[in-house]
This record gives sequence, structure tokens and C-alpha cells, in this order.
Amino acid sequence: MTLTVLAPGPLTTAQDLGRPGLAAQGIGRSGAADRAAAALANRLLGNPPDAAVLEVTAGGLAVRADAAVWVALTGARCAGAPYAAPVRLSAGAELRLGTPVSGLRSYLAVRGGLTVRPVLGSRSTDLLSGLGPAVVGVGDVLPVGPGTGSWPGVDVAPVAEPADGLVVAVRPGPRADWFAEDAHRVLTATAWEVTGESNRVGLRLAGPVLERARDGELPSEGLVRGALQVPPSGQPVLFLADHPVTGGYPVIGYVADADVDRCAQLAPGRTVRFRR
Repeated sequence: MTLTVLAPGPLTTAQDLGRPGLAAQGIGRSGAADRAAAALANRLLGNPPDAAVLEVTAGGLAVRADAAVWVALTGARCAGAPYAAPVRLSAGAELRLGTPVSGLRSYLAVRGGLTVRPVLGSRSTDLLSGLGPAVVGVGDVLPVGPGTGSWPGVDVAPVAEPADGLVVAVRPGPRADWFAEDAHRVLTATAWEVTGESNRVGLRLAGPVLERARDGELPSEGLVRGALQVPPSGQPVLFLADHPVTGGYPVIGYVADADVDRCAQLAPGRTVRFRR
């Protein structure tokens, strides 16, 4: 079974659970930016949790089923597409995703999972390192595995749709003492706007400058998903799935892990607030 890509939209990649445990070798985890949404899409179809799905940014994907398949769409709801339920596509049928009604990233799972070639044990496309399958393009033929898992019960959906404005929990970072006391107040008192320079690596946020309490530079140190790093501009960057494994700017805080999924659904122009 295969899916043929008729249009990829602005950005479509294959994603699974990523490559955990390789940071010491300089290899980031990557994987789905909204892990909860990707996991739900797989559960709806009886797939294993590590089955690869398509992560679709800002809609626009169009695919054709070359044989009868079951699919499920979660994450950002797209105009004109079924949502959060298994749907059967007959051979030759097309599925087209419009612009998201809410959220940014949609997840299209296929029963049996995508079986594109894995790299270092994962089918995830890491945009920062270049590891994994190529970004999905027009004419790509995506192989699908056999669906062998049991179909789930009805209690896995519905779920809340992605919110366009968020308040998320933040914990003090390892370099919180590098910032003036007022910077910590500003961090939690500001509605930070997501800029157009954001991507799967991280969200670049615009707002007041976060002033440092000390000058100087740091040696590179480890980073994980959810880090709020502050470069010399004083404008924080919230790292997402394809974040680097090290960084040299101070980290003022860490967003709670479950909340990072929700942040991955923020489109440019939307805002996020942080609470302690």
C-alpha cells in the first residue's frame, strides 16, 4: 500500500518518536513536535506508538490512496478534512487539507504506519541536522505497512483542539541567576508574540528585552526540549523538537514538558504567556 503526494503544502515531514538517547553523540531526538496529537492519530487506527505519521505545517497537503487505506487526522483541524476519527480512503481517493481552522501542525496517520526508510532507528525528519527522510515533495510515493494492531475502543477521542493563545508553566532554568530580578517579572507578565522566524527548531518570541544581571559568555552546555534560551537580543527562544543538543546562551527557564506540545501548535502572530 502507498500514498502518492499530490501537493505537500508549506512543509510536510515524516515523524515518529524520534531518536532518544543520542545527545552525547551530538544527535538530537527530533520526532513529532506535538507528540500528544501524533500519538492520538496512531491510537485511533490501532497503530503502535512508534508508527511514523505525516506532520503537516499550515495545511495544504493532498494525497492519493493507491489502495484502500484507513487514515486519521489530529492536531490542527483543517478546513474540509475529517478530524479525530478513522476514515477509509478507497483506492484512487484523494484527501486534501485546507488551511488550519485552529493550531498550526496537523498529523496524518495511516493504519499500518508509514514505512519510509529509517535513519539511526527513526523515521523522523530532523530539519536542523538533516537526518532522516527528505522533506515530503510533490510526486513522492510513501509506503504504508500492514495494519496488524487491534482497533481501539471509542474512549480515545474526542480531545480538545489546539488553542491559539496559551498560558504554560515554566520552571527556573540553570542560568536563572544570570538575569536581573525584573527580567523574571517581565517573563511572566508578558504576552510573547510568536514571530515568523519560528520553525521546528524553536519559537522565536517578541516582546520586552530580558535584561541580564551579569555579562560574559557561557561555554556550550546541554539543552533539552522546552528550554527558554535568551540570546544577546534579549528576546527568548523556546526550543521545540529539532532543537540543538548544546547552546551557549543562558537558559532562563524550562517550559513544562507536556506544555511544549501545545506550544508547537502556535502559528506566527499568536501569543504565549508563562506562569511559574
